[in-house]
Amino acid sequence: MRLPASSRLLRLSLCLGLFPVLPVFSHAETVAAPAIKKKLGLEEAIRLALEKSFIIKVSAFEPAIARAGLTEAWGRYDPRITGSYQETRDEEPKLTDPFTGLRPSAAFTKTNDASLGLEGQLPLGTNYYFGASTTNYRGTFNNHADTYTTFAGVTVTQPLLRDFGLNPGLYQIRIARTNLAISEWDYRQTVTNLITQVIYAYSDLHLAQAYLSSTRRSRDMAVQLYNENEGRRKRGAMSEYDVLSARARVANREDYVLKAELGVRVAENALKQLITDERNAEFFVWHLAIEVLPPATSDAIDAAAGFRSALTQRPDYRRACLNVEKSGLDRRYQRNQLLPRVDLNGSYGYNGIGSDFANSRTDTRSQNFVSSSAGVSVNVPIASATERGRARAAKLRLRQAETNLQRLEQDILVDVNNAAQQVESTRQRVATTKIARELNEEMLESELKRLRAGTGSTFSVLYQQEELSGAEIAAAQAMADHSKAIAEYDRQIGHTLDTHHIALRAD
Repeated sequence: MRLPASSRLLRLSLCLGLFPVLPVFSHAETVAAPAIKKKLGLEEAIRLALEKSFIIKVSAFEPAIARAGLTEAWGRYDPRITGSYQETRDEEPKLTDPFTGLRPSAAFTKTNDASLGLEGQLPLGTNYYFGASTTNYRGTFNNHADTYTTFAGVTVTQPLLRDFGLNPGLYQIRIARTNLAISEWDYRQTVTNLITQVIYAYSDLHLAQAYLSSTRRSRDMAVQLYNENEGRRKRGAMSEYDVLSARARVANREDYVLKAELGVRVAENALKQLITDERNAEFFVWHLAIEVLPPATSDAIDAAAGFRSALTQRPDYRRACLNVEKSGLDRRYQRNQLLPRVDLNGSYGYNGIGSDFANSRTDTRSQNFVSSSAGVSVNVPIASATERGRARAAKLRLRQAETNLQRLEQDILVDVNNAAQQVESTRQRVATTKIARELNEEMLESELKRLRAGTGSTFSVLYQQEELSGAEIAAAQAMADHSKAIAEYDRQIGHTLDTHHIALRAD
């Protein structure tokens, strides 16, 4: 079997998405691996797989990682407290006086700068800073008297072209949110694929056990025929050839039994690997006894309705749609980056001065001395080769994603139709193989009666026994194929979780 691989997830009643840190499956039960044997139904096997499978456990980390990426993207708008302190000493030497030959004392200055503020960025691209700064500047020029100058106010830089607006401002967040939605649909795809794999493995085990049962029955019938022929030979009513022929078939059919027993073990291991997380020798002694497969469905398949459902529920299609959306976001952002940078700059605040910090701060708080500025800065690249290349690539990636979506729609159309035809074909096979098995049973009984009456032959009985065995296996094969076909159709139209009443929810 080949299995292919929004915003925040709602508490899923199976509309869109799913989950994160670890999967929580409604109706899932914790079942310890039995030491000897356990009667296992298909739905229980599915829930065990959802709880135990390492495939699910590994995949469950992806939405959580994507959600962490969304948190990281929002972090660019977190305000930051900034502060600094710097002390500077500066001695300015003087030249020697050419007349006196003496060198004057150096001029000495000392500066202490301190600042504290709050800065950040807004989604419109605005950069802001609220804060205050104080400078104490003294030296030989003022006899080392403390002179504190203080400023308190706000400084703003607003892009007017490049990086202006919500499209570039929220670009990283929208990309991260889309990645989260993609990871959720990918996780849903993983769950869907796992459920389908369990149904396939369960059906294969059912077929392997049916094959084993049929070969054992065929062997036992050959043994019984051999014993009857031996009795007739002793009475002189049957030739040695008929006895040897029956005995040879016993040996042949014993070989089939041994091969069938191995097939059961292999099929059993395949299912156990999906429904358990055992990593020790208990895996070897845990044998499965499964229930019979559900009867063939009698519901008519509407492929057209299934196709419409697939376009809303199939994870790979929803992922392709999100990739188109993601490429569109990148296209708009790269087009914005082609614009020249024109930034409006401004500041507004109040100054103060004093012989100590307290007086300087009081002077600032009086708001008597206004400090303001306004201006614009322009940066126009001459060639913009980097930006033009990125914009061109983004445009092509968008067209590629749109084309891929169209291709996927056609693939889904074919896949859904093929899956629907497979369901119908296997349903008919279930009916015809059942009739064939019943008729072969009647024919074998008739041949046995003829042989016991002396009008039949050992060859005819042996032949009919093999025909019956083949009919039994064909009927079991049809049932297994029908079960797989239904599982595949549900997967193709995105209904696997609904069909098995699996709800994925986030903690």
